[in-house]
This record gives sequence, structure tokens and C-alpha cells, in this order.
Amino acid sequence: MLFECFGMKNRYYSLRIGRAALVVALVFVIISVLFTNHLSRLLADEESHKMEIWAEATRQLIQAEDNTNIDLISSIIEGNTTIPVYMLDAEGNVLLTRNVRRAVPDPTKLFGPIEVYLDENTVQYIYYDESVSLRQLRVLPYIEFGIILLFVFIAVITMYIGQRSEQNRVWVGLSKETAHQLGTPISSLMAWHELLVGRYPDDELIPQMRLDIERLKAIAERFSKIGSEPELHVEPLSPLVRATFAYMRARTSSRIGMTLTIDGEQAEKVLTNICAPLFQWVLENLMKNAVDAMDGEGSLSILLKVESGHILIDVTDTGRGIERGLYKRIFQPGYTSKARGWGLGLSLSKRIIEDYHRGKIFVLQSVVGAGTTFRIVLEEAEDGTAAA
Repeated sequence: MLFECFGMKNRYYSLRIGRAALVVALVFVIISVLFTNHLSRLLADEESHKMEIWAEATRQLIQAEDNTNIDLISSIIEGNTTIPVYMLDAEGNVLLTRNVRRAVPDPTKLFGPIEVYLDENTVQYIYYDESVSLRQLRVLPYIEFGIILLFVFIAVITMYIGQRSEQNRVWVGLSKETAHQLGTPISSLMAWHELLVGRYPDDELIPQMRLDIERLKAIAERFSKIGSEPELHVEPLSPLVRATFAYMRARTSSRIGMTLTIDGEQAEKVLTNICAPLFQWVLENLMKNAVDAMDGEGSLSILLKVESGHILIDVTDTGRGIERGLYKRIFQPGYTSKARGWGLGLSLSKRIIEDYHRGKIFVLQSVVGAGTTFRIVLEEAEDGTAAA
């Protein structure tokens, strides 16, 4: 399965690159934290030493006599412009503060105390907190880590988008090449069909052959439209559903009971903006998947109805069912439960309905071992309903 392998390979490399980038980021942060902690300890020791000097300068200033030159002492005290300081008396009353922007309830829980003896009987206590610079230094590596994670996330997302774009180009190339390769055998089949019509004009099987050739032409046309913006036309939906149902009914085992219900006159006449070949392909794909899920025996029903301006098409089978955890995964490229298959059908169906027709397609309900209902939601055309 070429496309599945391609997609898995891209996801594998994305995962490896993402993990490698994360490991590099973690190593950088660990080194940054260790180095920052080292600097923090050095700065904390320096601030502690400064506070010892500041406490001594404060003591000398308080004890200084009138004729004492206090210029040096004052410069030391005034030089502390960053470290928050509290001076308390022996009873715990705050005598003065410095560099305190917001007082703390209990200064005694800060660093310290540094005892300042004014005389034998009088002692005061100095408590101090970390400077703003030291606090910022401690949180710096975590800020760096957040920035690095942001860049890693952006890089992985960018790479993922690039790979999705590359996958889209593969989709388009594969689809157009398929359409091109189908052209030659379809032309040959048409020529053989004309020859058989001339020789066996009354054969009842030849018209069915013509229908299958026309179906092949439609399939080639659908693939050729992948990657191009399809032309949408306002059309009644019920004839397209009926034609697709009739085509599949004629080519499905009689052991599969098939029913089509057009719920009411509004559903019979409702118009929608649609690309008929692509929509019919989606409906065929859902019906084929339903038949495969029933292993050749069961019942398949199609319901077309209109509710609150929305057109609902439900495809219900009595097959194997789908686990709830796979409701979204089954629409991913490359996913398939079949032994043979590329896993492109539901992914293409989702793109056709949601990207081209601005509708929705999803698993409405499913019970493992009992069956599944897929729902397609389209919008009514502004023109309203077709004329009777």
C-alpha cells in the first residue's frame, strides 16, 4: 500500500525529529538550570556578604558621634538599592525598611537575622530578602524552556503542514495518473462495445456493458478532478441518489437486502449545490464498504430526508460495526480494515464532502457486530426546491 507507507514514513520521521528536538531542548534547559543555579548561589553569597557590611555600617552610623565623618558609612548604606531590608528591635517591631515595595507580614521568615549590637543591652536584628535580579535569574531557565518548547512546537507543526502538502501533491498526482491510465482501456472497451452492438443487436447483456463503460468513464473523470476545484451546480438530489442506488442494486448480491427511502415531498424535490460525479462516487463508496462489512449477507438501507434546512443522507448496514475509538481514524489516509486496499476511500469521501461541498460526513452510530450508520450532511440550495 504505497500511500499508507508514504504517510506512515512521514509520520515516523516527524515523530523522530520532534523527539530529537525535545531532547535537545531538555539538555539545553538542564545545562541552563545548573549554570543559573551556580550563578544564583554566587549572587546569594555576595548579597549575604553585602548585608553583613551594610549591617556593620548601620551600627556605626547609629553610634557615630557628631564630629565623626560618616561619608563612607553613608555611601555604603545608600549603595544598597536592590536588596529589601527590615530592621527590627528585640520585641520584633519594625524600625526601618529599605528597598521594600510591598511589606511582608512576617519579616522574621526572611534571610537573617544579622544581629546589630548598639551597646551591651541593646540589640537590633536585620532581615533581608533576595533582590529582584536574583529572583529573575532563578526563573530565567524556565522562561527559556518555555520559549524553546514554543519554537519546537512551531517547527513540528510547520514540518507537519509541509508533509501534508507533500501528501496532497502525491494524492493529486496519483489521481490524475490513474485517470490518464484509464483513458486507453476505456476507449478500447467503447470500440469493442460498438462492434458487439453491430453483431448482436438483441443481446440483453450488451446494454449493461455500456453502463459499466460509462461508469468507468465517470470514475476516470472523478479522479481527474481530484486536486482541482470542482464545478458545483444546483441540482435535485433525489435523482442522483436513485441512480446510484439502482446501479449498485444491479451489481450487488441478492443476499443483500437493499432499500431506498425518500422521506417526504420536500426530500423528493430538494436542491443542493453539488458536483454530481463526485457525490455519486462518495455514495457508491459508502455502499460498497457497507456490502463488504456484511460479508455478502445482510441488509443495506439509504435514507434521504430534510431537517431544518439540512439535507441528511444516512447509509445503514447490518455489518461488523466500528469501535467508537475508530470513528475519526477511519477517515485518515492509509487506514483500512481490508486485507487488500489502500485505505483511501473514506479519506477521499471526507475531502469531497467537506472541502468541496462544505458539508459533513461522519459515523452517526455503530454497534460492533450489529451494524453502522454513516451520515452525509449537505445544505439546501438557496433556490429552494425544484418545480413539480
